Amino acid sequence: MKVKATVSSTARKARKAHFNAPSHLRQKIMSATLSKELRTKYNVRSIPIRRDDEVMVMRGQFKERDGKVTQVYRKKWRIHIERVTRDKVNGQTVPVGIHPSKVVITKI
Repeated sequence: MKVKATVSSTARKARKAHFNAPSHLRQKIMSATLSKELRTKYNVRSIPIRRDDEVMVMRGQFKERDGKVTQVYRKKWRIHIERVTRDKVNGQTVPVGIHPSKVVITKI
């Protein structure tokens, strides 16, 4: 059943709206959950992620690695974190993009 008249409930249209969202809406969509201490302090479950937030990666190859957010790459739906890097074949180190849903904010 349709809840809101202005928003489509069709999966295809919902995906199109998500991936074609403008930057100011992507900021809201790119939210991360708060740690248990911050959750009790602010009485909110998640907030949009920002540069200089301290986060801990909870999933994937870099699990349980923490660091400061260096860049929020809205165009690619990823964030870059200090010390979460990969070495290229030519020896250069590049940051690895992590999706905000896979991290927990530990310090705002």
